[in-house]
Amino acid sequence: MAWFESLHSEYGQCCSDADGYMVADVDWESDKGRYRVHLEGEWVVVPDGAVITEPNKIGRTMVWKHYIDGHPRVRCFMPGSMT
Repeated sequence: MAWFESLHSEYGQCCSDADGYMVADVDWESDKGRYRVHLEGEWVVVPDGAVITEPNKIGRTMVWKHYIDGHPRVRCFMPGSMT
């Protein structure tokens, strides 16, 4: 889907939907405008620059991750509509 290919954060292009992971509502939260996401047994703070601000066309929360020192970090985060 071309829309996924166009997504990017301050950390670069998010890449395709195949590179992203859908996140269940219980595995992410928002507190005072900041997000946290549960990845591989760790709660990871989403950097402000990783949040995708354009409208979420699929409605599901997605995260694109990378690793630093063996720990997951968020490259892109697209919040969904917690239902």
